[in-house]
Amino acid sequence: MEDVFRLLQRQLDQYSVGFPATGSGIEIEILKRLFSEKEAHMFLDMSLLLEDAASAAARTGRDPAQTAELLEDMAKKGLLFRLRRADKIRYAAVPFVVGIYEFQLKNMERGLADMVERYFDEAFTKSIASITVPMRTIPVNRSLDVSFPVAPHEDAREILKIQKKLAVAECICRKQQGLVGKGCDRPREVCMVFGSHADYFVENGLARYITVDEGLEILDAAEKGGLVNQPFNVVNPGGMCNCCGCCCGVLKALNRLPRPADMVCSNYHARVDEALCSGCGVCEDRCQMAAIELADDIARVDLDRCIGCGLCVTTCPTGAVTLAAVSEGARKTPPAGAQDLMMKIAAERGTSVMPLRMQGK
Repeated sequence: MEDVFRLLQRQLDQYSVGFPATGSGIEIEILKRLFSEKEAHMFLDMSLLLEDAASAAARTGRDPAQTAELLEDMAKKGLLFRLRRADKIRYAAVPFVVGIYEFQLKNMERGLADMVERYFDEAFTKSIASITVPMRTIPVNRSLDVSFPVAPHEDAREILKIQKKLAVAECICRKQQGLVGKGCDRPREVCMVFGSHADYFVENGLARYITVDEGLEILDAAEKGGLVNQPFNVVNPGGMCNCCGCCCGVLKALNRLPRPADMVCSNYHARVDEALCSGCGVCEDRCQMAAIELADDIARVDLDRCIGCGLCVTTCPTGAVTLAAVSEGARKTPPAGAQDLMMKIAAERGTSVMPLRMQGK
């Protein structure tokens, strides 16, 4: 019989960007660090669809009280998502990224950080090299030209303004990188979660509730600190990260690709007015994707690398750098919701969102 942790790895590899096996087996070490055998078996019997403990117990032939306790313990450990609505509690499996990894914010310490570093170096880049990336890039607000319309899902401030519940958490990537001696000094408490995701993070001690005004102030601080706005890659996201190219797992992986612009759901790119460019190099320093470099004292944009974040625009002293919208035929619209995104990525990867056990595998 196949080892339960290998089965768990195979199951997680079905979801989102996947959780591929490596030559070193570091992925199994991570799973054994996070899951007990009992928890691994429970995860294998769960799906991405929310389900209450009584239903899960009846479906899998488990004791109802023991199942309820196990599911709650797993949710507290960041191994499952939990949704509370009045007196009803439901649980669901989640991908490794975005999901279990981000939920380890409170548990992230040097040992786990080292394991994650090894795993991401071995496997993460190849796992996103040909799929829809689960995060998308939207321009920092002050970089947008008000003369052309901007969709609400491409405006970070508008995304925040419609939220009824909002929380902020420390960036898991900058925390993990700091623990392995590769961190940066950019702002850390800048990752925001919305709605039921906010509740989960706060209930688990991973975040604190904030007001919309506080969220807008965080966006301003993130822009000043040179961070890229990255909400979840759907029209109505459950959260928004503010990322740096030196720590963020997604941006680091994209940076290793020859044409990261092709992989990102972004509808803008930077352009430079050579007559206005003073060759100061500020835009080159601000760019998180190595998309700008000076040549003959003029900033040049590599459109294969530019992801349209706008960080180069807001600090250009001469106004030489602006954001241009891509052509109408090249514009991208993200999936409507998380389930749509998971289905889209699964189709691209040739996997299924249905658990392997439910497929009889």
